[in-house]
Amino acid sequence: MVFEFASSVGFTLAVLAAVLLAVQNLLIRVATDGGDVGDAVVVMMGVNFLLVVPVAVVRHHPAYGLSPVAVAAFAAAGVTGLVLGRLCLFAGIETIGASRTTPILSASTLVAAVLAVLLFSESLTPPHVVGIALIVAGIAVISWVTAADSRSTASPRSVGVSLLFPVAAAGFTGIEPILVRIGLDAGTPILAGLAVMMTTAFAGYTGYRRLRGIPFPTLIRNPHARWYVGAGVASTVGLLAYFGALASAPVVIVVPITHTAPLIVIALSALFLPNHLERVTWPLVVAAFVVVVGASLVTLSG
Repeated sequence: MVFEFASSVGFTLAVLAAVLLAVQNLLIRVATDGGDVGDAVVVMMGVNFLLVVPVAVVRHHPAYGLSPVAVAAFAAAGVTGLVLGRLCLFAGIETIGASRTTPILSASTLVAAVLAVLLFSESLTPPHVVGIALIVAGIAVISWVTAADSRSTASPRSVGVSLLFPVAAAGFTGIEPILVRIGLDAGTPILAGLAVMMTTAFAGYTGYRRLRGIPFPTLIRNPHARWYVGAGVASTVGLLAYFGALASAPVVIVVPITHTAPLIVIALSALFLPNHLERVTWPLVVAAFVVVVGASLVTLSG
C-alpha cells in the first residue's frame, strides 16, 4: 500500500513536471514575441534563485555536503544547462517556435547517453540504438517541416542557422546531467546542488551582462515581465516536481511521462496560441511523438 501511494505521488509529480516544462516554453514563446531572450533568461534565473536557494540554505544547514569537486561540477552544470542551454533554447523558441524546439531538445538524452558511455564506461544496448535512431529520424522530419514552412519567407541558410539554436540547446542540456551526476556522486544533496547551480548561473550571467553594459531588465511597466516571471515559476516548480517524482516512483514511470512535454507543447500551442506564433501540422505531431519514444528508450536503457 505504501509503495502504491508513493508511485501515485510520483506519477502525479511527473505529470506536473511535464506540463510545467511545456507551460514554461509556451510562456517564453509569448514573451519573446517582442521581448528579449537575454532578459527572459535573467528573470527566470532570478525567480529560480529566490525560490530554491533560501530553502536549500535552511533545509541543509549547517552540513551542505559540498566538496570542491561537487561545487565545481554543479557550478559547471549551472553554466552549461541554466545559462548556455537556456539562451539557445529560448533563441530557438523565438525563431522557429516552441512546438519545434521542444522536441529537438529531447535529443539531449542522446548527448547524455553518448557521454555516459564515453566517461562512465556504460554499455550501448540495442534499445539505446533504436532510441537514437528514432530521435534522429524525428528531428530530421521536424527540420524538414520547419524548412517547408519557411521556404517562402526565409532562405535555406537562415533556416539552418535557426535550427542550430535548439540543437545547441540539446547539446548543452545533455552535458548538464553528466555534471550533476558527478556532483551527486560526491555526496551532495539534490537541493544543495541545485542551489549551487542556480547561484552560479544567476551571478555569472548577470555579471557578464553588467560587464557588457546591459542593464538588468525592469519588471515595472514591462509588458513582457509577467511572462518572464511566469516562466521562471513554472521552471522552478517543474524542476522540483521532476526530482520529487524520481524520489517517489520508479524511473520507468517518471521518464516516459516527463518526456511527453513536447506533445503537451504541441497540444497547448494548437489550443491557445495564434497561428503566426505556432503552426502545428500532422507531420510535426508524428515527428514529436517519434522523438518522445526515442528519448524515453535512450533514458530508460541507461
